[in-house]
Amino acid sequence: MSKLTIGDTFTSELIVEEKHTAVAFGSGNLFVFSTPMMIGLMENAALNCVQLNLEQGFTTVGTYLEVKHLAATPMGQRVSATATLIEIVDKKLTFKIEAFDAAEKIGEGVHGRAIIDSEKFLKRVALKLNNESNK
Repeated sequence: MSKLTIGDTFTSELIVEEKHTAVAFGSGNLFVFSTPMMIGLMENAALNCVQLNLEQGFTTVGTYLEVKHLAATPMGQRVSATATLIEIVDKKLTFKIEAFDAAEKIGEGVHGRAIIDSEKFLKRVALKLNNESNK
């Protein structure tokens, strides 16, 4: 199905702007890099770690996260998140995820993703709309 290899890695980066802060996300009252944004950057790294090696028409979706946010990052600082593929079981993938700012490690954890057929997945999701409108 795919050409995935244990040890594959990908790093996503951004510069912390106001839109990435806890205040903007509503997850806190301070203008520091938010936990939801850190998690999103980690998930982005995991997605991109494997996407190019999947067959056309397939992608991955997140299935679980276990994350620690270890340190605050101020606006204006670069943040990176790295995902490393550590396990492949059938269509289930597990990643070690870490995030860093210019000074230190700011987050770490484990993230699971599942390989899915995009078209079939979207058809199943669309059924929810049909079922809802028939109530």
